[in-house]
Amino acid sequence: MDKQITCLAGGVGAARFLQGLVNIVPGKQITVIVNTGDDIQLHGLHISPDLDIVTYTLAGIVNEEKGWGIRGDTFNCLKMLKKYTHETWFNLGDRDLATHIYRSQLLNNGHSLSEATAKISRALQLRVKVLPMTNDKFETKIVTNAGTIHFQEYLVKRRAKDKVKGVVFAGASEAQPAPGVIDAISKADAVIVCPSNPVVSIGTILALENVRVALRETSAKIIAVSPIVGGAPIKGPADKLMRGLGLEVSAYSVARIYEDFLDFFVLDQADVAEKERIEQLGLKTAVTNTIMKSLSDKIQLARTVVELISP
Repeated sequence: MDKQITCLAGGVGAARFLQGLVNIVPGKQITVIVNTGDDIQLHGLHISPDLDIVTYTLAGIVNEEKGWGIRGDTFNCLKMLKKYTHETWFNLGDRDLATHIYRSQLLNNGHSLSEATAKISRALQLRVKVLPMTNDKFETKIVTNAGTIHFQEYLVKRRAKDKVKGVVFAGASEAQPAPGVIDAISKADAVIVCPSNPVVSIGTILALENVRVALRETSAKIIAVSPIVGGAPIKGPADKLMRGLGLEVSAYSVARIYEDFLDFFVLDQADVAEKERIEQLGLKTAVTNTIMKSLSDKIQLARTVVELISP
């Protein structure tokens, strides 16, 4: 298939889907726009969790069991920081830290996040083009009973235990899409919304100026894969966030979030009962296994999506 495909991506779920996609589509035909709302400054370093999960996965070095970090990494630096009574709630392996040091050095020397991401991608020998959604400051914050806190603090430090009362995209009104983001959507033959959190992974990308407009106006076929299976996310706190925003936790609810620009919606076999309700939104549907336990599962899901692009 000789088509340009642009993917909107969060972290683990998207990375697993992309593992399957690169097995059936040449990497040079794929552009991935990645959420940066999760980015955080820690230990004087700029951490980009979703960018790292995607690049490590496509480079074949990710810790498959966890879905993040580098396989076989050690945590000696973090252990030493703990001795200095430094907060170490965010797990950063020693080799992982090298990425953050390199990125931070580039940013401090005047490079943009896009430029830093391109350099990291080249060093890791990626064929896929990876774009941060923005080069500007953008922070996803969760409004809870304990106050308004950074998404990583809510998810990792506090283990998503706080009741969600709202979600704030700090900086969204000023942040601009990174260079190449709008073009990647407008000029694509197909756009795939990966199985990522619709609120804090894909929702952040959609919050940027003109992204949603570009998705509505592009001639590309647009397909989304549901991250909700049987009324629950495969991984992460999407259910808690959706409930906190007054949304039903279902594949149908995800389809409604995207309905203004979507052509196809892929849902799991466990949610076949929602097929008719989703089609009433004016969307075409495909029902398949969306739980990616093995590489074979990832490839088969990607194949199902690609077949919708060029039946």
